[in-house]
Amino acid sequence: MAAVAGDLDSPLVHKDAFVAPGATLIQNVSVGEGSSIWYNCVLRGDVAGIRIGKNTNIQDATVIHVSSSKEGKSRIDTVIGDGVTVGHMALLHACTIEDHAFVGMKACVMDGAIIKTHGMLAAGALLTPGKTVGSGELWAGSPAKLMRKLSEKEIKNIYSSANDYADLAKQYQNGSIKEAPRSSL
Repeated sequence: MAAVAGDLDSPLVHKDAFVAPGATLIQNVSVGEGSSIWYNCVLRGDVAGIRIGKNTNIQDATVIHVSSSKEGKSRIDTVIGDGVTVGHMALLHACTIEDHAFVGMKACVMDGAIIKTHGMLAAGALLTPGKTVGSGELWAGSPAKLMRKLSEKEIKNIYSSANDYADLAKQYQNGSIKEAPRSSL
């Protein structure tokens, strides 16, 4: 899993990453090569850090934040690995998402929770503080609980999703997909 050591005074975005207009990255945030941050996302690394690895996609309107203790003595970063898909309108707070994991649309991952490599959190699920989605597991519900093991096809789809979004981001970067100019709206 990729991570950048140390604190950042301003976001660090790899030159081959895509950050859509309207996305907001604040202070201690790093975004790896080939990753994409889509429209209206907010990544707020104000009291701790946010690290996003390579080829990861953070889809529209997702909010990512971090945590610190009330005394300010400890902090919890949000760390997201390589090849991760985070669905639209997800909320990630002071958690760890390992390489090639999947977070469904409108899912919420709370402080200290972990989604292991090849783990999947279903759309709309609430992963409560300190819980761990194991490798190859599907968790769903509110609060989320283990539903079943993922099939090999479902695990392959995690890779496909990350690759498809990396390709889509490249199309936006090279101008193949165009937005309406703001003045014409």
